[in-house]
Amino acid sequence: MVKLQTVSYVKIAQGFSGSVAHESSLRRAQRFFAEFAFDPLIFTKLIYSLLPEYPPYMLSMDRPNWKFGQTDINILMLSVCYKGVAIPLIWKLLPKRGNSNAKERKELLGKCISFFGSKSIKAFMADREFIEEQWFEDLIRQKIPFYIRIRNNMMIQRHGTPAIKAFWLFNNIMTGTYKNCGKLYYLGKNLVYLSDAKSLNKITGKVEFTIIASFNKDDQAMVNYKERWQIETMFRAMKSSGFNMEDTHLTDLVRISKLLAVVAIVFVWAYLAGIDKYINIKPIKVKKHGRRANSFFKYGLIRIVHALNNPLDNKDLEKCFNVLSCT
Repeated sequence: MVKLQTVSYVKIAQGFSGSVAHESSLRRAQRFFAEFAFDPLIFTKLIYSLLPEYPPYMLSMDRPNWKFGQTDINILMLSVCYKGVAIPLIWKLLPKRGNSNAKERKELLGKCISFFGSKSIKAFMADREFIEEQWFEDLIRQKIPFYIRIRNNMMIQRHGTPAIKAFWLFNNIMTGTYKNCGKLYYLGKNLVYLSDAKSLNKITGKVEFTIIASFNKDDQAMVNYKERWQIETMFRAMKSSGFNMEDTHLTDLVRISKLLAVVAIVFVWAYLAGIDKYINIKPIKVKKHGRRANSFFKYGLIRIVHALNNPLDNKDLEKCFNVLSCT
């Protein structure tokens, strides 16, 4: 998978070493995902043990709708945000179209807490899909700091005052500025702090509000919320710039979950190999605009692919394996 940067069985079979016929290698790959049984939560614990820093972690939840062959698959995913990318930790494939519900999110976050404890969570971030009253109530009850974007037209209220739409609270600030309200507002039955960044959409010319509900009064609420976008980097790495997830034609949810587990391990491996090379071998080149030429993930993936494709020079390949094994 790493050598060929794809999840296509047909292409993966081409990368098997030895004199075995391509058809036999193809059947091996097919049987692995069809017959090999494992608890996905074992992979969660493995990924957690490989994380490059100690807890607590910034967690992000999202629900990408990916196209696997001819089938749309809903994936509810909880990830750890770390230095520009999100690392997949726990996921649940939803056998339906549309949004997740509070029960499904609670189940996913509950697994994380049961395995690693609530103190392992520095903060939780999510977009406008994750705004049901019960969901906010659960996070507040468990004292989990959160930064969740809400819809502009959601009704908010100070005690003893009429309810207003959330964007009216920030309507008077200048475009391109940020405001953090130092007072608690009722969002349904829950008390939250509110922050907003007001911006102008250069394409549509319309003013946009990014309103964040948070657990505590934090003037860095918007900065923390922006960490959520790292999950988009992860999806891109798993797809077009990494393993071309859409190359698979799997439609069975169990097999897709297995595939995600394998890709998640490979993703972490590449990320760790990139960090190791950056620190111990050669820093990533910085371009004129001030950004690095490659992400840690891409840097590590290039390193591993080169090592796998040049087995005679196996010193770096051994180092790459040592990174994955934490030795």
